[in-house]
Amino acid sequence: MSEKNYEVQRTEAEWRAILAPAEYQVLRQAGTERPGIGEYTDTTTPGVYSCRACGAELFRSETKFESHCGWPSFYAPLAEDRVEYIEDTSLGMRRVEVRCARCGSHLGHVFEGEGYDTPTDQRYCINSISMRLAQD
Repeated sequence: MSEKNYEVQRTEAEWRAILAPAEYQVLRQAGTERPGIGEYTDTTTPGVYSCRACGAELFRSETKFESHCGWPSFYAPLAEDRVEYIEDTSLGMRRVEVRCARCGSHLGHVFEGEGYDTPTDQRYCINSISMRLAQD
């Protein structure tokens, strides 16, 4: 993870103590859950999606759309200061990693120019395990 000073900081041992192993692997080690298995992949429940690690509000259900990619997709974060962007050149390609700006946890990636009929032409491809949904 980044050396940046985040509002919410914990040691790796503290993160391991509060997160389940699968949550830790995605949130703190930038892993990816398998496509199509996440609890929020197909949900249409109104509410706010928050970071599972620190509780920061990240996305609203109104910006969630069906992209058929196997992960929850949003066209915009709740506010730009809620997420941070990191260039990711792993896997032999250029991608933009999306992290929680409050604790630095990995959420997923954002892609542009894929042609989805959304206001931003962006797809925030976010791991379900990185979030919790609070219903409106």
